[in-house]
Amino acid sequence: MHKSAAWPLAWLYAGLVVYASCYPFVDWRDQGIAPWEFLFAPMARYWTGFDVGVNVVGYVPLGALLALGALRTRRSHYPVTGAVLVATLLSLVMEALQSYLPARIPSREDFLLNALGAAVGACGALLLERWGAIDRWSRVRARWFVPHSRGGLVLLALWPAALLFPAPVPLGLGQVLERVELALADWLSDTPYLHWLPARDAELTALAPGTEMLCVALGLLIPCLLGFCIVRPLWRRLVLVAGLVLVAVVVTALSAAMSWGPVHAWAWLDLPAQWGLLVGALLALGLAFMPWRGGAALALVALGLYISVLNQAPESPYFAQTLQHWEQGRFIRFHGLAQWLGWLWPYGALVYLLAQLGRRSEET
Repeated sequence: MHKSAAWPLAWLYAGLVVYASCYPFVDWRDQGIAPWEFLFAPMARYWTGFDVGVNVVGYVPLGALLALGALRTRRSHYPVTGAVLVATLLSLVMEALQSYLPARIPSREDFLLNALGAAVGACGALLLERWGAIDRWSRVRARWFVPHSRGGLVLLALWPAALLFPAPVPLGLGQVLERVELALADWLSDTPYLHWLPARDAELTALAPGTEMLCVALGLLIPCLLGFCIVRPLWRRLVLVAGLVLVAVVVTALSAAMSWGPVHAWAWLDLPAQWGLLVGALLALGLAFMPWRGGAALALVALGLYISVLNQAPESPYFAQTLQHWEQGRFIRFHGLAQWLGWLWPYGALVYLLAQLGRRSEET
């Protein structure tokens, strides 16, 4: 029986699907209709290619990951059927729950398209397995990565998706302090505990160009150092750095294009961002010689500095407009997925690095 990174990715993706399906989680109430009534409703009159594509494509990774997990671990005699059934059941439950959310509309067509997407993903996974692609990937993984690298691979795979969520600072993940403060103040209003919250001496001010450059550099350096924990040979580390730089630039440009339009895809690449990418890449190349334990310790320090500095930046009014565009426009289905990844990725990396240092210290 093989261990597979597909399982944690599948359950994480399922959790994000739940979040996206139930967003914005407000005004829950019984609307006087049965939760299964959408199955017998008349066919929708108006459809767009975007709606069809999103509902199909959104469930393809879930079906593929569930099937891959079952295929690699041999936990099921019917991996494709099981994967499709699990994903279809999840879609059915999500559509039923939307009956209690006035902001969402349950749809039989969405449910059927989700099931189709899961079937496409599961069948694709089966074909990859039959063609030997999964075994080849296992051999490549064994050559490129150290044993027990599953957690690091999951984090590196999620990093591009986290970058899709528009951030005030390029490559700025984990900026949650201001939102947490506002949420706590809202929850504790009308209670005697409100004054327990620390009061700010001054309003947050925009980051200086040099500080923004530092955040961009750290935002690139941290995933490189994380990768060094699971990649050993020097030349492979250099390839990893080049790949992460390319991913950072392309995905950030894609995020800008989705938020502001293709014309503004490169608007984020100002002088501090350019210098930040250069400095981050040079630091990563220079540290590629470092042993993994030193790299992990340095990554923890970099994460602490990165999170601390980044959370001193305010959300710009343009950023608020961007979020409104995502929340109210056609990207609402991606909003919750990318948002939570963007918020939590650095903290997940922090936990992983601490666990790796602790586990491997016990082994030695």
